[in-house]
Amino acid sequence: MKAMRALAGVAGLALMGVGASLLLDVRDLTGVLLWLGGAVVLHDGLIAPLVLLAGLVLVRGGVRGGVRGPVRGALTVAGALTVVALPVLLRPGPRANSSVLPLDYWGNWLVAVGGVVMVTALVLAARWFRRGRRGRP
Repeated sequence: MKAMRALAGVAGLALMGVGASLLLDVRDLTGVLLWLGGAVVLHDGLIAPLVLLAGLVLVRGGVRGGVRGPVRGALTVAGALTVVALPVLLRPGPRANSSVLPLDYWGNWLVAVGGVVMVTALVLAARWFRRGRRGRP
């Protein structure tokens, strides 16, 4: 386990070095730093509290321990999909060029979130089935 942690730390440091070296080529460093600061504020001010609130609602709502993990995972993945999709989901109205953002992004987002729900349901069903089979002679 210590070797894996050390390897992950070395890989993280290497990637930080790559990121820092890429910053040297940026012409508008102020814009990049502003964007990075905005990402930190968005994460700490909105995303993290929403994740904590969802966890609290799951616990207070009576979601049992065996179900809580897959549901939390599904909420995390669905939230990440939503955050990534927000720029195209909230795009402005009609576009002058029809080749810009030509797909049905709302429909594709719904399919992706539906896939997360289906996988979560399958995991929960497999756990329920496996638990039920253990109790039988």
